[in-house]
Amino acid sequence: MPDLKPNIFHKLPAWAWLSQYNSVKFKSDALASLIVVAMLVPQGMAYAMLAGLPPIMGLYASILPMLVYAMLGGSTTLSIGPVAIISMMTFATLNPLFEVGSPVYIEAAMLLALMVGIISFLLGVCRFGFLIQLISHPVIKSFIIASALLIALGQLKFLVAVPLNANNLIEFIQSSIQYVHLMHWPSLAFGLLSILLLIYVPKLLKSQAVLNRVGSTEYLVRAIPLLLVGCGIAAVLFFGLSEKGIQTVGLIPSGFPPLGLPHWNWQLVMQLLPGATMIAMISFVESLSIAQATALQQRSQLNSNQELIALGVANLSAGISSAFPVTGSLSRTVVNADAGAKTPMAGILSSLLIIVVSLFFTDFFEDLPLTILAATIIVSIWKLVDFSPFIDAWRYSRADGIAMWITFFGVVLIDISTGLMIGIVSTFILMLWRISRPHMAVVGLVEGTQHFRNIQRHQVMTSAHVLSLRIDENLTFLNANALKGYLINQLSRTNDIKHVILNCSSISAIDLSALEMLEDLNAELSKLNIRLHFAEVKGPVMDHLQGSKLLTHLSGRIYLTHFQAIQDISPEIFEHNKDYSI
Repeated sequence: MPDLKPNIFHKLPAWAWLSQYNSVKFKSDALASLIVVAMLVPQGMAYAMLAGLPPIMGLYASILPMLVYAMLGGSTTLSIGPVAIISMMTFATLNPLFEVGSPVYIEAAMLLALMVGIISFLLGVCRFGFLIQLISHPVIKSFIIASALLIALGQLKFLVAVPLNANNLIEFIQSSIQYVHLMHWPSLAFGLLSILLLIYVPKLLKSQAVLNRVGSTEYLVRAIPLLLVGCGIAAVLFFGLSEKGIQTVGLIPSGFPPLGLPHWNWQLVMQLLPGATMIAMISFVESLSIAQATALQQRSQLNSNQELIALGVANLSAGISSAFPVTGSLSRTVVNADAGAKTPMAGILSSLLIIVVSLFFTDFFEDLPLTILAATIIVSIWKLVDFSPFIDAWRYSRADGIAMWITFFGVVLIDISTGLMIGIVSTFILMLWRISRPHMAVVGLVEGTQHFRNIQRHQVMTSAHVLSLRIDENLTFLNANALKGYLINQLSRTNDIKHVILNCSSISAIDLSALEMLEDLNAELSKLNIRLHFAEVKGPVMDHLQGSKLLTHLSGRIYLTHFQAIQDISPEIFEHNKDYSI
């Protein structure tokens, strides 16, 4: 009887690495998983708190999603779980609808994860992964920077123990003014101390003096957040900090994540749909970007549609296991790769270790100060608040710079989802504006060559009765009239023009509106005894033009090259130079 295992499993991405798995890879994956879990436990709890959810849900969000992605995902090192940006978007989606932390809020977070999973899965199955490319990189970068700023501001409420509102900058300033007199100074001091330790202890451990004495401190540096958690719990227990007003995590239920579908209705689904769509888009962009970076380093291949499916099923598993939306984590993925992870088994082992923590060690975290979780988020997220990309984008492209600033102010002054949508819309408006104002140039022949260049940039040869034009954009309804107007302006400067050659080397498509404009232009030029010619027309464009009225009534000819057109139409240009040949 033939072996059916390959037939059953070979379509799963996991089959590629499971079929070649060995003990050497297991040892590397096991070590990497231990290091990742040291980061994931405090991070997961902190990000759940950031989303307005019980800390235990951050651990739940790190169990089934990692298992699912290990089987369906294409990246060998991508660490799936809760991340700051998605947690903040979850909070921004749910906060206007329900009381933070209430049972209905928690149910809605689970439903949100299910909806994100369904959207991502359907996009992947329908092979719509390319749609994510519609979000420009400058907008994503600006969105992340603005969101990081709001996330950092949102954590200040745990440092000062007052209910600051950080949905946007305006609300944060208003609530700060309202509650500044209630600031809890011991909490602030404890939080600032935690931040300083998270910033400067790693620098100390990485200093040359320490390295010379103890050797590599790489793994110790990565475990600092977990060590700080332990020290914070010890401080609360031994010094009675909770009695002095230091807020702690409190009771955390232990056990395996409760499995089941959240309560839902169509009205709630429609309320959550815009936020779920935005989260699905951002989670995929972030996850795929991280996975592509590690795939490039490891020379492995990624399929964007398969990644969408894997991310979708991971979020579906989060929704049925009392968790919230998840995606790939940059910090944990980098640590996972640097720690020597060879296969997705590292993620599976991390998930199993989180289960052990959820079952047996939740009591340990009950006295964890909230200020330490807030400090962990602030230190990890503040690295993203960098305004140099705005300056670089503005210098290179005004349009991209404008889109970045529009996105930034939209996120900071309104809210995360609205700001992102404004940024996406602004990029499309700016793109349409750019297409409607294409670069056009009168070109001439560079002496001694067969190349044609802009007469304003190069020393070229031209003919008095030939006008050679080049448009560096596809011809569409957006720019058809712009080309016609440009041509009219050029013709108005002289009455000697008898031939117009349109260089089509940069044109990959001509839509119907542009075709009709060219037909009208050909007819109008014919009335002026000016012949219209085309040169260097691409094959796909020519295929569409075949049989059109334009070619039937074209007053001129279509040339393979612009050089041939000039040789045929204006041979006198070569009379004093015999160095040209075809």
